[in-house]
Amino acid sequence: MKKTLLPFMALMTFAPVAAYAHPHVFADARLEIVANDDGTIQELHNVWRFDEVFSSSVLMDFDKNTNLQLDPDELAEVGKTVLASLEEFDYYTTITDNGKLIKVTKPDVINVDYKDGQLLMFFALKPAKPMSLKGKLTFGVYDPTLYTSIDFPTEKDVVLMGKFDGCKGAIVRPDPDEVIAENKSTLTDAFFNDPTGTDMSKLFATRMEVTCK
Repeated sequence: MKKTLLPFMALMTFAPVAAYAHPHVFADARLEIVANDDGTIQELHNVWRFDEVFSSSVLMDFDKNTNLQLDPDELAEVGKTVLASLEEFDYYTTITDNGKLIKVTKPDVINVDYKDGQLLMFFALKPAKPMSLKGKLTFGVYDPTLYTSIDFPTEKDVVLMGKFDGCKGAIVRPDPDEVIAENKSTLTDAFFNDPTGTDMSKLFATRMEVTCK
């Protein structure tokens, strides 16, 4: 199993080889989309809280002094591992500017904490090129391999912050059955079985759509 195929495999030793198209890691997320006063996107603030099974596996892998907790240096090592392994996946973040895909810059650091048996990650991303608040912008977080399920539990977990004058945001939660029905001619067996993921997986992802005048 290659890290380039499953970036979180760098943190896991027990994951099965098969059934890549079904989530094995689950995370509740919060996304804050921040605008500058000059009418451009400043950055995206991410918070991910992972399920207890995955979190315990990270504890086992990174608890080098076997004290059954993750000390500051061990948490930092987790952050460094994720920082490197998710770079080619744009940190599971998809941004579009009037239909054009915008890449993100590498964050300076991924901060990690471990509380109540769950692993938490905090980091900020910036668009790789300026994004003006004009037309239609979209912001989503998803794993193209479908190995990790990242979900926003409530509508309040995807928010606009800063100066979004003349803009209106709406959260879109696609219905999987409807997506499959509408795209059945293009969703091939490879979509469900290819561990590298496909662009089609973004059709299932929750996203914030921002429409500006």
